[in-house]
Amino acid sequence: MLKRFILWDFPRASWQYDVMVGIILAFIFLTPRDWFRDQPRIPRASSIAMLPSENGSSPFFVDSGLLEGIPENQRVVKLSELLRARMGNRHLTVTRVEPILDSEGELQGYMAFARP
Repeated sequence: MLKRFILWDFPRASWQYDVMVGIILAFIFLTPRDWFRDQPRIPRASSIAMLPSENGSSPFFVDSGLLEGIPENQRVVKLSELLRARMGNRHLTVTRVEPILDSEGELQGYMAFARP
């Protein structure tokens, strides 16, 4: 019987077929997402990427769209607020923000350096 289940040797509309489909559907919908380390996607999660730490400072790559329309003198404050919300650390402070330009001089994003 197990061999027939594994090889799916039952015709459609038989009770064995229906049981197998039910087992598959139960597995799909009732399996906890923790088993597969599946996490919900965070909107715009890729717009901020944390890079390896250096000298006690935590560098972040920030997509240029997040700071679009923000004056240069307010970018540090805005990024501090964004990073505190995303990282869950109320004491995180951005110390400086540097633009990242490609070879043609177009803005690709920003490097934000923060301290805890």
